[in-house]
Amino acid sequence: MSVVSEHMSQDLLTVSAGDRLGEAAKRMVARGVGAVLVMEGERLEGILTERDLMRAVAMGYSDDARVRDWMTRQPETVEASDATDHAASLMIHGGFRHLPVVDQGRVAGIISIRDLMRVALADSSPRGV
Repeated sequence: MSVVSEHMSQDLLTVSAGDRLGEAAKRMVARGVGAVLVMEGERLEGILTERDLMRAVAMGYSDDARVRDWMTRQPETVEASDATDHAASLMIHGGFRHLPVVDQGRVAGIISIRDLMRVALADSSPRGV
């Protein structure tokens, strides 16, 4: 059985709720990530995803918009010791592509649907290879 901690990213990009939305988006692009964790010290406040940013653009966000105005509050989380199947099920049923990972109540990482696809396809190879 594959567990979340074996596949999650620990190199986290985090932002604060008071950060400017545009700056958070620039940091996401620079790192090539589709979601950032919104932290207040050690506490998870939310997650800011590509979908949140698209919603902000579609609704005409202002230049002074803050992450707190558009982030997803109290996101679903998964335990580091949970099976990757459980994480996949949460994502499918919740309709999202990123899950913060916690270990003993503290943020330990983030896992994406792409990470889970790598697990699912580990024994497969693309056509022609």
